[in-house]
Amino acid sequence: MNTFKIIAFTHKTLQLSEVGKFHLDESLLENRLQTLKSNAQLSELMYLSTCNRVEFLLATSQDISPEFLHHFFAQFNPSWEKEEIDFACNSCLIFEGENALNHLFDVASSIDSLVVGEREIITQVRNAFEQSKKFGLTGDLIRLAIQKTIETAKRIYTETNIARHPISVVSLAYRKLKELNVPLNARFLIIGTGITNTNMAKYLKKHGYSNFVLFNRTLKNAEKLAAELNAKAFALSDLKNYFSGFEVILTCTGAAEAIITKDIYTSLLQNDTAKKVVIDLAVPNDLDAAILTSYDINLIAVNNLQSVAEQNLKERQKELNACVKITSESTKEFRQILKTRKVELAMSNVPKKVKQIRENAINKVFAKDLEQLDDSSKQLLEKIIFYMEKKYISVPMKMAREIIIENEPEK
Repeated sequence: MNTFKIIAFTHKTLQLSEVGKFHLDESLLENRLQTLKSNAQLSELMYLSTCNRVEFLLATSQDISPEFLHHFFAQFNPSWEKEEIDFACNSCLIFEGENALNHLFDVASSIDSLVVGEREIITQVRNAFEQSKKFGLTGDLIRLAIQKTIETAKRIYTETNIARHPISVVSLAYRKLKELNVPLNARFLIIGTGITNTNMAKYLKKHGYSNFVLFNRTLKNAEKLAAELNAKAFALSDLKNYFSGFEVILTCTGAAEAIITKDIYTSLLQNDTAKKVVIDLAVPNDLDAAILTSYDINLIAVNNLQSVAEQNLKERQKELNACVKITSESTKEFRQILKTRKVELAMSNVPKKVKQIRENAINKVFAKDLEQLDDSSKQLLEKIIFYMEKKYISVPMKMAREIIIENEPEK
C-alpha cells in the first residue's frame, strides 16, 4: 500500500479560483495525462476534478520529494513558468499509504467535500476512474482502491445520517437564487449540460421555472436535455449571436478559460440595463472577472456558498464519528484485499506451468508408454491426471495465501 499516493488541491487550503488552475480541458485530458504518466514514470495514474478539488491518484515507488513534485508539475503543464510550478509544489496536499486511502474514503463519502453529505461526489469519483481506465492509466492498485472506496462510501451513506436531508452545491445555489426573488417566468441561459448543470436545470424545473435556452459544445447533448426541459438548444459557438435577452445565466463547463467574455456578455445584454443574475458553478469560473467591474451582477458562485456549507457541516458533525469507524474497518479490510491480490499475482503462472508439465509428460516423456494402453486405461489415466492437476494448482495457492496473509507484517 506504500506505493499508493495522492497529490491534492482542495477548497480547504486554496481559493477555488486557485484550484481551477489544475483543471484540464476535456479536449486535452487524454494526451496530457498519458504524457504525464509516462514522463513522471508512474505505474498508475488517476485524475479527479470537481467543483472544489483536483486530485492526482498515483501508484509509484518514488518518494514524493520536492524534486519529484517539480518534475511532476512541469510535465503536467509544460507551459508553466517556474513561479507557477513553485506555487503548485507549495500548495498541494500529499497523502501516502493508508493516509491516502483514508483521504480517498473521505472524498467519496463527502466528508471532505465543500458540502458534507452531498452524494454527487461518489459518481464523480467513479466516472473519473472509468475515464482514467479508458485512457489506459490505471492498474490493479487504483482499481482495488476505487472498488473499496465506492463500497465504503455507500456504507457511510446507508448506515449513517451524514446524507440525511441532503444538501448539494445545486441546492445551495438554488437557495441563493430564491433569496433574490427571481420570478418563475425568468429567462435562463444554461451554458454547459454536464452533470452539475443538468441537475440544476432539473431542480429549477421541479420548482416551477420553465423558460430555458441551452448552449453546449456538443449540440447533441444539449438537445437531449432540452427535450426534457421543453427548451431550445444551440451550439456553444452560437452564444455570441444570441440576442433574445435573459434574466439569469447558469453556467458550468469544463473550459480551462472564461467562456463568457466581456464582449459576449455585452452582446447578450442587448443594451438591457436591468441587474442580472449569474450562477457560475464552474471551476475555474466561466464568467470573465472583468465583467464584474463593468456591470452590476448578482453573482452566485461556488466560492460564495462557503458560509452555508460551513453551517451544513456543523449540523452533520455528530455523524463523523460513525463515519470514521466505517472507514477504519474498510482500511483494515483493504490490507487483506491487497495481500490476497499479492498471492494471486505471485501464483498466476502456476496453472500455466502445471499444464505445460502435463503436456510434456503426455506428448514426450511417456508418449510411447501411453500408446500401449487401451482406451479404457487411457480414459482412467486422463481422469487421474486431471484430478491431480487441479490439486497441484489449488493446494499451493491456498498454502501460499495462508502463509503470506498470516505471516506478512503489517505495513
